[in-house]
Amino acid sequence: MSRIKFGTDGWRGTIAEDYTFDNVRRAAHGFATYLLRHGAAERGAVIGHDQRFASERFAAAAAEVLAAHGIHVWLTQGATPTPVISYSIVAHGAAGGINITASHNPPTDNGFKVRDEHGGAVGPEGLEEIEAAIPAIEDVKRMPFAEAVEQGLIEIFDPAPAYLEQINRLVDVERIKQAGFKILVEPMWGNGIGWMPRILGGGQTEIIEIHNVRNPVFPEMSRPEPIPPNVDRGLAATVENNADVCIIFDGDADRVGAGTGEGRFINQLEMYALLALYMLEVRGARGPIVKTISTTDMLKKLAKIYDVPVYETGVGFKYVAPKMVEVNAMMGGEESGGFAFQNHVPERDGILAGLYLLDFMCQKNMTASQLLDYLFEKVGPHYYSRIDTVLDSQEQKEAMRQKLDSARPETLAGLKVTGINTLDGYKFELGDAGWLLVRFSGTEPLIRVYTETTEKDKVQDILKDGLRLVGIE
Repeated sequence: MSRIKFGTDGWRGTIAEDYTFDNVRRAAHGFATYLLRHGAAERGAVIGHDQRFASERFAAAAAEVLAAHGIHVWLTQGATPTPVISYSIVAHGAAGGINITASHNPPTDNGFKVRDEHGGAVGPEGLEEIEAAIPAIEDVKRMPFAEAVEQGLIEIFDPAPAYLEQINRLVDVERIKQAGFKILVEPMWGNGIGWMPRILGGGQTEIIEIHNVRNPVFPEMSRPEPIPPNVDRGLAATVENNADVCIIFDGDADRVGAGTGEGRFINQLEMYALLALYMLEVRGARGPIVKTISTTDMLKKLAKIYDVPVYETGVGFKYVAPKMVEVNAMMGGEESGGFAFQNHVPERDGILAGLYLLDFMCQKNMTASQLLDYLFEKVGPHYYSRIDTVLDSQEQKEAMRQKLDSARPETLAGLKVTGINTLDGYKFELGDAGWLLVRFSGTEPLIRVYTETTEKDKVQDILKDGLRLVGIE
């Protein structure tokens, strides 16, 4: 019996290797047991899925298991963005949810995410409890799908209306519709397909979508992740169509990227800072900002200007979401392009984040490029990059970890190391010049080396020094 281990954001595996129907049923049994132990079974659960291979069948398999435990299931009628699934949990007053998605992983993978009653990620302690309750396959309870539907234990529903009502409460959609923008939308063959045209169609603004049919192979990109080089086709299409801005979703539409009309990618750290500036200045919001250790220090500078606190967590929304709930955060986010907002759900919402960026353009009467310039006038230019390296073995990973445990560099790329933060990984502080972070992925066999610095000419040298710390030349 293989062990199912929940990482940074749920359990993910290779389809037909470890991600099988039996293992999905085992994971669902563990979650059902968790709900029953916490007296939440009578509130039911929401289950949804993405556009990947057989995701709808894996979702149905999970629903059969929850139904066998007497838990009412609201099952989405088709592929649904992660934030829409999360909001459906709140709209139904459900105890939690299951989302069958591997988000931005390669096409060979699928995943199993669990969410709490707030629509946010279940915290580390809850994940440990779910893992411990996962049985052998012969002990899994399941009810035939047709029987569960007939008994009313599985209810197929349309999650769109409630979510669209919520969007209209949060954003002046009509203002964006009448702005006369030309928007290039890149949903990366995923769950974001059709949502921007549905929300913004019918006005003066024109929406052009590419890669907007289901294709689990994700052509023209290595994976549906809104970072270079996967975004290159969308940025090129923005220029080709003379569009004003590019909005890019990942495979399940919980993450967002963007590009200017000139085809310049707005990286994830810049995007978070722009959204924070929008909330603070345009909307006049005030409240804590929650950020992972791997995202931008521009947030700290904005927080100082606008006198709001910043809380830093480990990487993953299993840390961000509980912290947002605890401190009633104005917003929360991470380096991978996932952002969540107050008065919504403590879950990444790429659709809402994209709409907020468009509203920022409307209200400031600025292009995306001008918004970046405006941000840098306040906090100064910041430069970011990341290198991911595939690990060959667990032995290699442990050898690298030992090197990092003993690493005490005085300088990196000639910049003085002012401190080391081991909250999640190994973050080498470089004073006002920025930081270097080295950490192991929680979902894939990768080591990531990141930097953000105010020294443009130092980016690659900092990364190279970071690789040398783990023995990569």
